[in-house]
Amino acid sequence: MDFVAHWKNWIRPLALMIYFILMMIAIPLCVVEVSNKTQEKHIKAWFTGGVFVLMTVPISVYEIILHVINYTQPNLQKYIIRILWMVPIYALNAWFGLRFSVAAIYLDTIRECYEAYVIYNFMAYLLSFLWTVHPQLEIALSKTKQQKHIFPFCCLPVWPMGSKMLQNAKHGVLQYTVVRPITTFIAL
Repeated sequence: MDFVAHWKNWIRPLALMIYFILMMIAIPLCVVEVSNKTQEKHIKAWFTGGVFVLMTVPISVYEIILHVINYTQPNLQKYIIRILWMVPIYALNAWFGLRFSVAAIYLDTIRECYEAYVIYNFMAYLLSFLWTVHPQLEIALSKTKQQKHIFPFCCLPVWPMGSKMLQNAKHGVLQYTVVRPITTFIAL
């Protein structure tokens, strides 16, 4: 029971050990695959992409593990962890999409749904952070000067700053998080 209670001490070495074991399995398999089909360009692209995936995923997982170990601000870090998972999901999606092109559309569908979820979490993270800095965020925003928008948005009516602006921003993000997965599934 003490072993589980002290998980912060062994989680990093365990993650490193799993990574090295996976590397010892994946690298020889990739080299065999490339050496058998050296003329096919998409196999070379897949191998090159795999090199970057093998660099990207461990860095992202390490950052996630550090946030879990040092979970001191749960109201902010839960959103950060969800956002950080986007990097390995994108990397693995692209890598598997190169190798299994028939399944790429389904992998992209999963990625698009998670992307919508991450955008929602980013908005929630921003609002959570801003409310800790400014407990009366709506009042602080209502005192902010209205910004001029770039073309073509300058033709649209301006939103009043404050609670109406926050409400419209939340509505837009929530609308995207619903519409994006629906349109992705329709595209299948």
